[in-house]
Amino acid sequence: MLAGVSLAGCERTVVVEPAEDAQNPKCADVMLQLPAVISGEEERSTSSQGTKAWGDPNIAVARCGVTPPGPTTDRCVSVSGVDWISQPSDENDTWVFTSYGRTPAVEVLVNRKAESGNNVLAAISPALASSIKPEAECVGAQDLEG
Repeated sequence: MLAGVSLAGCERTVVVEPAEDAQNPKCADVMLQLPAVISGEEERSTSSQGTKAWGDPNIAVARCGVTPPGPTTDRCVSVSGVDWISQPSDENDTWVFTSYGRTPAVEVLVNRKAESGNNVLAAISPALASSIKPEAECVGAQDLEG
């Protein structure tokens, strides 16, 4: 379903590969502030530090500590003051959103068949906005001097 996610045993722990910088103290701050419920789906146990998952089956999985993206021409959306780069994953039913302009970065995988990326980002962005201050922001063609 979502890339890099599987279930382990009867406890239904979501197995999530930790991000490289998952032990960053800022990630702990983000994880503690993330909501317990997104779009009516409850948080589930995950196998790694700096990760969260919601729903059974999963509607979303978050990983803190991924490498911050550099400048890109990929689509960028701003939700509650947090910029997100969006890309479809190798799986057609999953969108990958990566926070832009914040270190460490947060990656969110959203099951497009189960939930809207906008709803998930609206629930997650406030925790990120209050925990990791922006260092940069997305710009569009209208922001560039011509």
